[in-house]
Formats: sequence, structure tokens, C-alpha cells
Amino acid sequence: MTSPSVLPLAYPLDDFYAQAARPLPPIEAVEGDAMPEPYKSLLVHQDDMTPTLEKFHGERIHLAVLSSQQRDDFYFREVVLLLDKSDKPVEFGAIKINLALFPPAARKEILDERRPLGTLLADYAITHASRPKAFLRVLSDDFINAALKLDKPQWLCGRRNTLWDPQQRPLAEIVEILPPETTQLGHG
Repeated sequence: MTSPSVLPLAYPLDDFYAQAARPLPPIEAVEGDAMPEPYKSLLVHQDDMTPTLEKFHGERIHLAVLSSQQRDDFYFREVVLLLDKSDKPVEFGAIKINLALFPPAARKEILDERRPLGTLLADYAITHASRPKAFLRVLSDDFINAALKLDKPQWLCGRRNTLWDPQQRPLAEIVEILPPETTQLGHG
């Protein structure tokens, strides 16, 4: 799978950084086929990240919201996905969710900020398609390092993804960034 191009590459992460007056860290597009393992298996697909990460790590994931805001029918949040047992961070993300496209019960749970969007999509059987627009390398800054519990800047892998409903309306725009992984695929 090759990397589709998108501008801006970092949306909606760039929006959060601009609002916080933080300079955006260096971000580069990467061809999906050039992504090293285990990141290629974790990122270069058209599946949701929450179940992909739960399968890789062998346990459920919960959500920690770093910041959030609602603008009309759009809900923005910066999050860390954490393993239930160890609280190990397994993803840093920025997401823009179109609340108007979700049923009321799912919308309420999104705003409750307790469970990852991928979990809610599955639990509410919300039909959607995941279509990555770009694969990324991001040089972690102090903010991302704190979110992922890293001690120094390093290049991390990620993707820019859009979730679409059956009418081809964007349910969510997402930047998903993974921490360094030293474990082998399936043995996390």
C-alpha cells in the first residue's frame, strides 16, 4: 500500500498545536511500503487502530484525554490510548469527530471521554470505512514525549486517517502516532 498524499499532513494535530501556541514538531510523509515492522502491520491497513492495538498488545485499551473542545457539531480531542492493565501508552492521537453523524447514545459516550472511538464504533455497530491518507514520521517533542512517557526526542511512526460513513461523509479525521516498539508483532 503506498501513501496517498494529503494537505495538511498533520490535521487536526496542527490545529491543537496552533491553539496551544506550540511549534509543530517535524513531520514527514513516508511510503506505507517503506514503514518498518511492527509499524507497517500496525499502521498500513484500513482497519481501526483500537482493535489493531488491542490485538497486538493482547489486552483492552482505555482513553486519557489531554485536551478537548467542541465547536458546533465537531468535537476535537488530543488523547493517549493506554493498556488497561499497565497504563502503558500505546498511541498518541489528535481527532476531529463529526458528532452529528453519530447516534445520540454514541455521541453521549464520545463526550463522556471514557472509551476510545474505535471501541464505540464497534460497540454501536456503526458502519464505517477507515482510509489512511498518509503515513508519517514525527520527531517527538516535549508534549508528545510526556504523553507517551518518552525521555528524549525520537522519530515515531504514525498515520493520517479518515473514517467515513456509508454516505462518504467523514465521521472523524485523525492523526495517530505510535510509541517506539521493541516487541515482536503478536507478542506485545
